[in-house]
Amino acid sequence: MTEKAKILIIYTGGTIGMRTDPATGALRAFDFTDVYNEFPALRSLPVELQFYDGLTPIDSSNVTPELWVQLAEIVRDHYDRVDGFVVLHGTDTMSYTASALSFMFENLAKPVIFTGSQIPMGVLRTDGRENLITAIEIAAARNAEGAPLVPEVAIYFQSNLFRANRATKRSAEQLNAFTSNNYPPLAEVGVAINYQTSLVRRAESIEPLKISCSLCRDIVVIRLFPGITERTLRAMLGVEGVRGVVLETYGAGNAPTAEWFVRALSEVIERGVCVVNVTQCHGGAVAAIYETGVALLNAGVVSGGDMTTEAAVTKLMYVLGQTTDPDEVRGQMLMSLRGERS
Repeated sequence: MTEKAKILIIYTGGTIGMRTDPATGALRAFDFTDVYNEFPALRSLPVELQFYDGLTPIDSSNVTPELWVQLAEIVRDHYDRVDGFVVLHGTDTMSYTASALSFMFENLAKPVIFTGSQIPMGVLRTDGRENLITAIEIAAARNAEGAPLVPEVAIYFQSNLFRANRATKRSAEQLNAFTSNNYPPLAEVGVAINYQTSLVRRAESIEPLKISCSLCRDIVVIRLFPGITERTLRAMLGVEGVRGVVLETYGAGNAPTAEWFVRALSEVIERGVCVVNVTQCHGGAVAAIYETGVALLNAGVVSGGDMTTEAAVTKLMYVLGQTTDPDEVRGQMLMSLRGERS
């Protein structure tokens, strides 16, 4: 008989963990240690579920890098005792948390699958039931040799499994709340789970799992808009202690060519601040094909390629936490560290 896969479920908070109190009508936290009684179908899966109850559930709007460090340490501390992890998380910042963990883990060789729901678990037609059951099944899935099918950080939501640092929340109302515009799904779920194994990343080496918990929070995200003034731009760039800037530009990485705009960016880059250019568009990449994009490159702005804003922000936090050398930071941001850019 095949040994059951051991899966650790970590609940951080979010809609998926809410159910209605029949006495008061208020939403309260769901007890996941009782999940077998709530969802008897889980008993038919070849898994042994374990539950981590050391986190106080929070709304995902309150997520901070301290939670990311806690999650990384939980995975590290249980890594040798289980075969995979399912992290239950609120949808609003799930792509940030999952992206951050993808960078914080080195040599990850086991699945870390994030999921959540748009409708509370206690509501009859909740999407949380299918999301949870399928996320567990994916975390436990192994090939004929016994190796995990998806040994990376991923987000499962409404029939699609996405690489974590390629995913972004697309809707506050639709059940298919997440999308990955610049990278195909790692798996699509219908009657069967169809894995695209050629798209899945494998561990960088056979070395043990390492986690990097030094994250720099001195990041500014600037979304360009027609009419932005020099005073506004310089105020954002001039925040005391800022070390990294994610600049959300138009189209294929375009921005104003006004002399003051380019000069302001050049000055902050000369101070050692890394400025990364990502597109505001839902899909596509930054490419210096127009004069407006070339001007940014000439000023020293780093092309973010097809990275999402979430990936660019969390990658900058990770890279700036490892080094203070501006050239090394630029080089790391131009590389694909965890499959976050093409």
